[in-house]
Amino acid sequence: MADEKKPAAKRKPRKTAIKKKPAAPRTGTNPAKPGDASAASGEYNFPAMNPADVEALDHMSRNLMQAALKSQKLMSDSMRKALDGKVAMPDTQAINTTPELGEVWSKIVSDPEKMMEAQASLLTGYLDLWTNTSKRFLAGESEPVVKPDAGDKRWRSEDWSENPVFDAIKQSYLLNQNFLMGLVHGVEGVDPAIKRKVEFLTKQMVDALAPTNFALTNPDVIRATMQSKGENLTKGLANLARDLEKGGGRLALTQSDMEGFKVGVDLAATEGKVVFRNEIFELIQYAPTTDTVKARPLLIAPPWINKFYIMDMRPENSMVRWLTQQGFAVFLISWVNPGSELRDKSFQDYIEQGLFTAIDRVKEATGADCVNTVGYCIGGTMLASALALLEARGDSGKIASATFFAAQTDFELAGDLLLFVDDAWFKEINRLMEAQGGVLDGRTMSDTFNMLRSNDLVWSFVVSNYLLGRQPQAFDLLYWNADQTRMPQKLHLWYLDNMYRKNRLAKKEIEMDGLTLDLTKVKTPVFMQASRDDHIAPYPSVYRGAKLFGGPVRYMLAGSGHIAGVINHPGANKYQHWVNSGLPETVEEWLEGATEVAGSWWEEWRDWLYERSGEDVPARQPGDGKLKPICDAPGEYVLVRS
Repeated sequence: MADEKKPAAKRKPRKTAIKKKPAAPRTGTNPAKPGDASAASGEYNFPAMNPADVEALDHMSRNLMQAALKSQKLMSDSMRKALDGKVAMPDTQAINTTPELGEVWSKIVSDPEKMMEAQASLLTGYLDLWTNTSKRFLAGESEPVVKPDAGDKRWRSEDWSENPVFDAIKQSYLLNQNFLMGLVHGVEGVDPAIKRKVEFLTKQMVDALAPTNFALTNPDVIRATMQSKGENLTKGLANLARDLEKGGGRLALTQSDMEGFKVGVDLAATEGKVVFRNEIFELIQYAPTTDTVKARPLLIAPPWINKFYIMDMRPENSMVRWLTQQGFAVFLISWVNPGSELRDKSFQDYIEQGLFTAIDRVKEATGADCVNTVGYCIGGTMLASALALLEARGDSGKIASATFFAAQTDFELAGDLLLFVDDAWFKEINRLMEAQGGVLDGRTMSDTFNMLRSNDLVWSFVVSNYLLGRQPQAFDLLYWNADQTRMPQKLHLWYLDNMYRKNRLAKKEIEMDGLTLDLTKVKTPVFMQASRDDHIAPYPSVYRGAKLFGGPVRYMLAGSGHIAGVINHPGANKYQHWVNSGLPETVEEWLEGATEVAGSWWEEWRDWLYERSGEDVPARQPGDGKLKPICDAPGEYVLVRS
């Protein structure tokens, strides 16, 4: 309480979030004071307003009226479309979560001791918050009762910490958030899968109710409304109407200016040729940038759930371009964006007609007897399955090495995506694909992944687009994220059921052509990359998969997440990675023996590849071999929009 003893003149001044401009001089009668005759008679003389005040008030009134009218129109249009059956509404019974929520909360309330303890802690927090807030108003500063997580970007505005009112709102929300999440996290006697689902749903609810998401409790929105005289709200509703129209009545949240880039010009611009094409993929051979290349070519299999150019973004962060600069002969599979005609394509089709066909064509183009391979995410799960199939067939020699980026082969610890594969949701996915002609549209998958990081990928854009009325900026990663692909029904359902739901690859329960896929028999050298903050392929899950292989495995952990952990050009000097040549029983033991290295992991991987890529040979130009160019990279399949 030492601060309270300071003379008032020496106290640290408080910063104010929403500053008012000095009032303009006014003319006319002052408001009546208590005891005046006018007050006694009920009369009130308002101060006169100058023309500028009248114009500003009129401007704001008109903007708010327009916002109200647009809001009413949006609601009526959406309701009409829903009633007319023009909006594809999900089967709410299929995704009803009431039983799980009811089971968990009945367990919570049935333990009065824990409930009282949690409520007492919450009450103590509120009393401390009230005391500290009062102290701050009096003394100008005080220690917060609760702080947000260091990586929580919702509170970046200085107003949330500098202004005592908004700071109190923030801390009050955080106390409630911790109260609810703590109750669910501490519940006992509930199936772990149900508990995980309710934790996820509770977090979604708590995130949605954050004061940052409401105009009257977000200082940035209040300031923008005052400064623009309400234009931010009318612009925001125009943005909302645009996104509803784009989604046909279903909100299609805009994250990036989709006119800001052009694939093949700004993105996916590394020089090369499409040298082979069939109904499910195009094969790109990239032009060399060195006089010599390694004899053994490198074939990259990206996930078919996204466009491949995450690996070939702008020149300064393109992995493909960097690999050619290191002297590798680079080939890449560009998957088709499938329509209903491919609804019956299977996981094995993508291995046989996709990966195996691509390997054979690369060998034709280069004269090499085998190739090094890369599998990213789902492409890595496919590559692992293909290795096991080749081993069972006695044909493992065509793949010299396998690198996996953020790829899972054991799905026991697959993270929050496991929440979307229970029986009810699996049935709903099947229904949606049937309604969409045998494919899953890209928007459904995008919405699912966005929910895993809702504060960053949903609510931040709701605030920016609809409350602040801003236009989304051109951002390459978000542009790519919005450029989604469809998926064939048979392939996607099989993958969800056999990998996520039943974990059959890790259990040696998958058969193809009468052969059992057994990763323990795979002796091919493996480089396994994982990312510390990956929410799609958590690093403990990737480590479990690394332990399944029967040959030499190099496991490496990168900083950041599912995308930035992989696409981290050495020139950026960002993040870090951890290395450990051993592969102990648990990932915790691996971490204990790991060494942290600053910057990108690409050079570590490059040196590992050099050892498995043969001698230097004269660089091969696309079309020099048996495969002739069909068109320029990035090809035609990647340009098809969902």
